Amino acid sequence: MARCIENKCKLCRREGMKLFLKGQRCFTEKCAVSRRDYPPGVHAQKRAKVTEYGVRLREKQKLKRIYGVLERQFKLYFGEAERLKGNTGENLMSLLERRLDNVVLSAGFSLSRNHARQLINHGHFRVNDRRVDVASYRVRPGDVITPGTQENTRKIVSEALAVNKAQPVPGWLSVTADTLSARIVGLPRREDVPHPIQEQLIIELCSK
Repeated sequence: MARCIENKCKLCRREGMKLFLKGQRCFTEKCAVSRRDYPPGVHAQKRAKVTEYGVRLREKQKLKRIYGVLERQFKLYFGEAERLKGNTGENLMSLLERRLDNVVLSAGFSLSRNHARQLINHGHFRVNDRRVDVASYRVRPGDVITPGTQENTRKIVSEALAVNKAQPVPGWLSVTADTLSARIVGLPRREDVPHPIQEQLIIELCSK
């Protein structure tokens, strides 16, 4: 499985904003963006003005890094978003939001996106009582996501829920903390996406 192994704090600094790649750590004073709000690199602070192409490219890179997808995956998502009816940008955001690793994170069942992917890849989550170990699995309305029955798994999820108790749950998800379950009650809409992404810039870049 291809994955990004770059330093997470450097990715946030490169985009000039918090991408929340380290979960709750990003809310603390240890956050690198708060301490060094400039891009990484020796000559980072001397870089020339960003072009229009550069602005659009950075927006695409930001989206890819938030959801943890690489270029080939992103092209597949974009192609599918173009084929679907409706606004391509909204379709793209909806497809990414429906990834299983994003659902686990949004429900508060993990501490970060990487943590969610690790738990899923090790088979700790079930969809409709069926074990799923693919982080990019796409959920549908009516699906129920639960952790496995192992005591250690449920303990990890319970602890993550306690840490994320102040985290708002998107409207297309219904989370029941007592039973450690999350139900997909609808398709994610653009207003449900918490990330400040200008998807129109990405469409302009990728449609050329």
